[in-house]
Amino acid sequence: MHCVYFWGLAMASLQIRNLPEDVYEALALRAERASRSLAQQALVELKGGDSDPSGKRRRVLESIRRDLAEGAVRLKPSPESLVRADRER
Repeated sequence: MHCVYFWGLAMASLQIRNLPEDVYEALALRAERASRSLAQQALVELKGGDSDPSGKRRRVLESIRRDLAEGAVRLKPSPESLVRADRER
């Protein structure tokens, strides 16, 4: 591990050799989707970091899962009616 000094503070750095291509590509894709650099994304994932510190995304997903489990998913307007309307224009 190397240390880099930035404004008098020691910051550790890490270099990974022989990173499998599929791991690199997955990390790069997640970084791009989150508008982060590869290094920023790696830090988020290494920290086990939550990219949603407020928990809003987690709460929305939990709500969707609850609705699915209860069979309460009713899209308005229905996808069928949207397709029908699109075909009729």
